[in-house]
Amino acid sequence: MLDELQRDARISLAELARRLHISAPTVAERLQRLESAGVIRGYHADVDPAAAGYGLSAIVRLRPAPRQLHKVAALLPTLPEVVEAHRITGEDCFLVKAHIRDVTHLEELIDQLAMYGQTTTSLVQSSPVPARGVWLADS
Repeated sequence: MLDELQRDARISLAELARRLHISAPTVAERLQRLESAGVIRGYHADVDPAAAGYGLSAIVRLRPAPRQLHKVAALLPTLPEVVEAHRITGEDCFLVKAHIRDVTHLEELIDQLAMYGQTTTSLVQSSPVPARGVWLADS
């Protein structure tokens, strides 16, 4: 069920039931349980950043200065170009993915982040494995 929903979150209950060879009420009940358990966190549109005017994507590694870690963690969710941010182990503390219009926009983003520590930035050339759903071993 989760594989089908990750492929197409707009699938109707009737079609999902048909594909799984179970009844629509059973599908509805299972969906409700998965949502209540927090396994399914939401349903989202897959927007192409380039088509929306964000022709570049960047990965920014950030090593906050002393006592800046919590400030960075509070800042990142407020930046609209930031689409992912992860606190990580290693020399850097954060790995940030952002969609940006152009190099000037990238510079503005880096300037905001550099106030809190050292940044290392890479532009994404291509994505051989684009964002995808959770792999389920028992599927």
